[in-house]
Amino acid sequence: MKIQFFAFFGVFFLIYGLINLYIGWRGWQAFGRLPAPGFGVIYWLLFSLLALSFIAGRFGEKYLPAAAGDFLTVVGSYWLAAMDFFFLFILAVDIIRLLARWSGFALPAVKSLPAWTGLFVVISVAALVIYGAWNSRNPRLVHYDLNIPKAAGDTSELRVVMVSDIHLGRIVHNGRLLRLVQNVNSLNPDLILLPGDIIDENIGPFIEQKMSDSLLGLKSKHGAFAVFGNHEYIGGHQEEAFRCLQEAGITVLRDSYQKIEDSFYLVGRDERSHDRFTGTARRQLSDVMEGVDRSLPVLLLNHQPVGAQEQGVDLQLSGHTHKGQLFPFNLLTKRIFETDWGYLRKENFQLIVSSGFGTWGPPIRVCNVPEIVEIVIHFNQPLAQEDIIPASGMKIMGRL
Repeated sequence: MKIQFFAFFGVFFLIYGLINLYIGWRGWQAFGRLPAPGFGVIYWLLFSLLALSFIAGRFGEKYLPAAAGDFLTVVGSYWLAAMDFFFLFILAVDIIRLLARWSGFALPAVKSLPAWTGLFVVISVAALVIYGAWNSRNPRLVHYDLNIPKAAGDTSELRVVMVSDIHLGRIVHNGRLLRLVQNVNSLNPDLILLPGDIIDENIGPFIEQKMSDSLLGLKSKHGAFAVFGNHEYIGGHQEEAFRCLQEAGITVLRDSYQKIEDSFYLVGRDERSHDRFTGTARRQLSDVMEGVDRSLPVLLLNHQPVGAQEQGVDLQLSGHTHKGQLFPFNLLTKRIFETDWGYLRKENFQLIVSSGFGTWGPPIRVCNVPEIVEIVIHFNQPLAQEDIIPASGMKIMGRL
């Protein structure tokens, strides 16, 4: 375990360092001819502070004053997004220059005016960061209307509100949580579901800002239920997170289930990271669902969108992917998961994957939109014919 840990972080720091060195050197080539006295010292000092801020904030939070740690973490989080965009833009410029050299095509503006090329890249990156910051703070409502062909006692319809990947902490602070609670309550849900990564890996800001009190404001007929995501385990605070969420009136299902008003079952799958961070294997889903009457509708909360079709689950609700959060990571999530966002149906099994509400790392979203998900489930209604799948009735309702 320790060897894997050090190997992972060794590779991470190597790649991180090389990318920053590449960006810094190309920036110096673009702007290093500026005649201002002492420009070189100022440039490399500021660039080094930016490049090291996230690492210093994350790893130094136990030793730095709280304000300094918060400042470095926030600045470094924005730099992570800027670093991604700078790398892509500079790489594109270098590829264009290389192709032009091979083909003999002249690019005088790029070659003779590097400062203008550099300025174009800086403005483009700044525009993307500003848009991504705005986008990440303005979630939209996504509505699904679907059927489950099982009777649910006296319940014919269920209005569910799902909010995944909130990442409550320094970036998604209590002010944003209060707005989230207000938005959720305005939908008058019968059931509120939180499929993991509710609290970021540093639980300190959650406790300091008394976010449990804010979560107590969530209102629904059947209550609020949650499962853990990987970040509750990464931070090593899963037991404290469990206690905080219970105090907030949220029932955390850890490889367990509840029968709701003799109408349907709600099953909560523990996060896959449980094995790696606790050293003990999580239970098999078949064991978790032992005793579940599958003639009633079965809803499953599972942080990662890994299907449970073989266990007779009717609807699984997941998050985790953030739909990549930043380009080009959205291309990666599409390859890893069968569905990284939206709706999937296989026979009677249905899956909804949310892009999530909050952010991790960079407080930036590009190529996707944060969301609150509203699902109206009609029980004892037939599924649509195979030729018109997906039968999700998905509607993008606009920004909240």
